[in-house]
Amino acid sequence: MDTQLLEAFIAVVESGSFSVAAERVHLTQPAVSKRIALLEQQLDCRLFDRIARNVSLTEAGTALLPKARNILLTVEETRQSIRDLSGSVAGNLRLAISHHIGLHRLPSVLKEFTTRHPKVRVDIDFMESEIAYEAVRQGRFEIAVITLAPEQHPSLQAFPLWQDHLQLVVAPDHPLTQIAKLKVAELSNYPAILPDLSTYTGRKIKQFFDQRDCKLSTSIATNYLETIKMMVSVGLGWSMLPAIMIDDTLCQLDCEGLALERSLGYIHHQNRSLSNAAEAFIQLLCKSSRGAQ
Repeated sequence: MDTQLLEAFIAVVESGSFSVAAERVHLTQPAVSKRIALLEQQLDCRLFDRIARNVSLTEAGTALLPKARNILLTVEETRQSIRDLSGSVAGNLRLAISHHIGLHRLPSVLKEFTTRHPKVRVDIDFMESEIAYEAVRQGRFEIAVITLAPEQHPSLQAFPLWQDHLQLVVAPDHPLTQIAKLKVAELSNYPAILPDLSTYTGRKIKQFFDQRDCKLSTSIATNYLETIKMMVSVGLGWSMLPAIMIDDTLCQLDCEGLALERSLGYIHHQNRSLSNAAEAFIQLLCKSSRGAQ
């Protein structure tokens, strides 16, 4: 079975669109459609239902998906293993990175890595940490640099690099700035702008308040910390943000008993042999985290 056909198939699945898949694999849309048609012909079954502009997997397509991913992963690992025999750092390195870490922790690492290893093609997808776990488990990425889950995933290895201290912040003119000895319970009286409960950070904050029988008055929830920072800075509510994000648009408050932190780091599949490029990237990551302590 031609791996190019499987690559087109997975691109359509992951993008949900033939046109977007064509851009991803650097082909025209008719060429992608032709590859899917040829794959369907070889397998003697339909892989996608196409209703209006919506594309969804058939039962056969759903069955093929994990096998197609495993085939492509095996092929890529084989290619990389052969390249690595020379000891050179080259080939492709696919990274999943959370938006926050990409903005605040990795620019210098990525710059140094690409300068040291120009023969490595670095492909980066920015995504939520929770999604990155599943993507690494499926073999779509060699490494993810993200907010680490509170529990260990059975097929993945996680390595903490930074402890991210979450600070209570408000706008400089927020009423909470007028309370001399602020207590956790008093925060329930004011709207909060917090990460969504689909995120590890959002669940950690909610768990803290639930354990103290304090209600969270959440007016807005979003997964993007930069968006939360903006909304807090204009007075829409209080939040808990990493210390690295605090500037003169925010006022940091002390609150008795309120101390939260999360672990940031990298993960990879425990059954996957890391390429020379991945090992070199991890070395720079660890060096950067030690310098930031």
